[in-house]
Amino acid sequence: MISIKFSRTVVHGLLAAGALCLTCTLAASGQVQTSTTATHGNATKEVKVERGEVLLVEGNDLFVKMEDGAIRHFPNIPDSDQITVDGKSLGIHDLKPGMKLQRTVTITTTPKTVTTVQSVTGKVFHVSAPNSVILTLDDGTNQSFKIP
Repeated sequence: MISIKFSRTVVHGLLAAGALCLTCTLAASGQVQTSTTATHGNATKEVKVERGEVLLVEGNDLFVKMEDGAIRHFPNIPDSDQITVDGKSLGIHDLKPGMKLQRTVTITTTPKTVTTVQSVTGKVFHVSAPNSVILTLDDGTNQSFKIP
């Protein structure tokens, strides 16, 4: 008799656990599934050469007259930065008005397309606008979605 009671208890426990797993699985299937993918395009490089003449060095600020006539302010240049002029490595405080400067700027751009897809299973409960819908999900709850 004891072994039969024990067996029934074990069977009832297993059935309850199975029902709980089935309930969780059904609830999870009614949720919104989201997947995101990212694809990278071909990288492009743009090389630009800027030339100018030192107008003024004030503290760690550098003022340069650019080739196109514009005055550019380069603020807070660290003392550790080195600028090569006529093959010599100079710090900000070594620059003098009239010195010619040139820098090459390389900009690399890699386009990235990110796509997010949401999938949901449900019945249409209400359409509230041309781009909004309320669905009744498999678990019986209602959820609103904006459609782009």
